[in-house]
Amino acid sequence: MIGGMELTIDDVRAAREVVRRHLPPTPMWSYPVLNATAGATVLVKHENTQPTGAFKVRGGLVLIAALDGRPTVTYSTGNHAQSMAYASHVAGAECTVVMPVGANPAKVAAVQAWGAEVILTGASLADCERHATALAASTGAALVSPGDTPSLIAGVGTLYLEILEARPDLDAIVVPVGSGSGAAAATIVARALAPDCAVIAVQSTASPAAHHAWRSGTRSTRPNRTRVEGLATGRSYDLPQRHLSASLTDFLLVTDDRIAEAQRLLATQAHTLAEGAGAAPLAALLANPDRFAGRDIAIVCTGGNASPQELAMVGGC
Repeated sequence: MIGGMELTIDDVRAAREVVRRHLPPTPMWSYPVLNATAGATVLVKHENTQPTGAFKVRGGLVLIAALDGRPTVTYSTGNHAQSMAYASHVAGAECTVVMPVGANPAKVAAVQAWGAEVILTGASLADCERHATALAASTGAALVSPGDTPSLIAGVGTLYLEILEARPDLDAIVVPVGSGSGAAAATIVARALAPDCAVIAVQSTASPAAHHAWRSGTRSTRPNRTRVEGLATGRSYDLPQRHLSASLTDFLLVTDDRIAEAQRLLATQAHTLAEGAGAAPLAALLANPDRFAGRDIAIVCTGGNASPQELAMVGGC
């Protein structure tokens, strides 16, 4: 496992040795019609092509490999849950995931299909965290935070190695934020490989805890009302925020409606089914056209696990 709480590019490079044993690099494509709409050269990093449909699988593989078979307990609304279940399946380890009662049934089914136990409890991720903490204490399983776990961030960082080794000349990378692990990983890699490349985070206006924490420099709990499952986080996480505070270029907010419009554009102009979190970076580009005009921008489509509700909203745009 990653030893310290402060991560470096060496941690990410070590994580890549684990990830590459299981996963090939994901594609990154540019689409002329989407470029014309955005007024910029947009490179879409397709983490939606992962076996779990989302980027977090990279971190799960790194963490579970380091735990050497120890059972784990974690909490999640979906993509982190699938990451932990998949990686535990690969390693032959036990995994329990605590999810909200209202979790997307398709994501619950996917977690169970990989062999993990699912416990549905509470209405929010905070409720799930409390239950998971108590369960880990009573069973001796390793409690895994979706945000404050160094190995998860190091694993996620491997996608930014792929981006910046291919295109070190990028003007910016735009990253969606739930817990902030992806954006934190992006700052670590960009600082080492492409210090002139801006790293810009984006979150929903309806769930702005991480944004407020970055702006204020303090821990933050904020109303968690977004319709976008992958961005539905009501509090900030300390480890990602330390990296964001040190190196993040900017942090933008977009509405859920703009995210739904970006999902529609990815579907029609980039042949891509994106969940809301995966479309949030494009929403940020479209909401700030003057800032990104004429530049080379990578956006991370973090996942393709769109819920039926999200798909209905996209169809109504």
